[in-house]
Amino acid sequence: MARPLLKQEAYYTYTDLLQWDEDFRAELHDGEVVMMPPPLTVHQEILTELVVQIGIYLRGKKGRVFAAPFGVRLFPKNDRSDDTIFEPDIVVICDQEKLDKHGCNGAPDFVIEIISPSTAKYDRVYKLRKYQKAGVREYWIVDPESKSVQVFILENGHYVSIAYDDTEKAPVSVLEGLEIDLQAVFAE
Repeated sequence: MARPLLKQEAYYTYTDLLQWDEDFRAELHDGEVVMMPPPLTVHQEILTELVVQIGIYLRGKKGRVFAAPFGVRLFPKNDRSDDTIFEPDIVVICDQEKLDKHGCNGAPDFVIEIISPSTAKYDRVYKLRKYQKAGVREYWIVDPESKSVQVFILENGHYVSIAYDDTEKAPVSVLEGLEIDLQAVFAE
């Protein structure tokens, strides 16, 4: 495989993405390549704590948690012409049929994005719309700067939002009985 020679104004699909090196971190947003910069240390600390809490809860239960890089094809097509492929920070997949050797083929049940100044607009607007349209049942936007979490729960095809801060425990609606200790998530 080779590093892609990206052309300006080009339209890319999942077929193109499969030809690129595995270490080339990018997402496809409606056919446009969006580069993924290396995350900050605080991002990785938050990600690790969330994965640990979710992983401990899921031990022995139905469902699997995955951390980025892990490809998600929200709107899979059999002809590999998908033009939107995300690498969410964390995904939980309860339907094992959605897993294949390339990642998740369909909407995960639960997605977490940890925002940074460079990704905030995509995560709060573009990805929010895509996740809602795809039927992601729960979407969290974690903000390290404000030490807060905005939770979006899908109800009748639309997201209902609830906010939590670092002094609270946030319940995960798609994983009954799981509450994420946000004080541990945002610990310094």
